[in-house]
Amino acid sequence: MMYWSYYPKIDLHGEYVSTAYTVVHSFLQEQLRLKHPFVVIIHGKGTGKLKEEVHQILSKEKEVLEFQLDPENLGQTIVHLNVK
Repeated sequence: MMYWSYYPKIDLHGEYVSTAYTVVHSFLQEQLRLKHPFVVIIHGKGTGKLKEEVHQILSKEKEVLEFQLDPENLGQTIVHLNVK
């Protein structure tokens, strides 16, 4: 079992789908600069629109090696970054 609470995270509760790219991209760039290989993005469950947008963003980011929903908390996504 992984303890994702130790990894850097961003909470997108209250964020709009239209602004998600800017927030997520900036967060990922900062974590890459700091050389953090794993991060957590909290998008909540809700309607699923924010989660879908986050996953679409992650699938287009070249520094993202893989990502998956946390099996213990479907309101957050675990991201593996290529920190080189």
